[in-house]
Amino acid sequence: DELDLFQKLLVLRCLRQDKIQEGIMVFVTREMDEKFIEPPPFNLPLAFEDATSTIPLIFILSTGADPTMSWISFAEEMGFSERLDSISLGQGQGPIAEKKLAAASKSGSWLLLQNCHLAVSWMPKMEALIEGFDPNQLHPDFRLWLTAMPSPQFPVAVLQNAVKMT
Repeated sequence: DELDLFQKLLVLRCLRQDKIQEGIMVFVTREMDEKFIEPPPFNLPLAFEDATSTIPLIFILSTGADPTMSWISFAEEMGFSERLDSISLGQGQGPIAEKKLAAASKSGSWLLLQNCHLAVSWMPKMEALIEGFDPNQLHPDFRLWLTAMPSPQFPVAVLQNAVKMT
């Protein structure tokens, strides 16, 4: 009991590195506030404001999460229910997704590429397509939406430039 909370955290780091994340959460909660460890509330309209035709929106998924119905409801609110398309990525879906991406970017539709983490071999191609977005070539209403579980194969450049939602 002679050690303060931060010192206990240092000892935990030395002895039980597997418990450090939990220890940090306890430290932040007690020293600052619980609001600093809670993810911000899901706010699709606010996230949408930050996106453009060249900046995709990414739903970073957790187990069991499926934002598809929220996405469809938001599209209806925004008047885009007739201009939606989606594809669940996986084995062999990359070329189809590429065609849908080309069509949506010209027509001003919204395209949802679901489960990007399952299309590891197509990720470099997706990254090249997104990095090559030219605002002069894209319809201003076009939006690219992605869903993915956290994955080391997901293109870092896409993550850095996208609007992220959890």
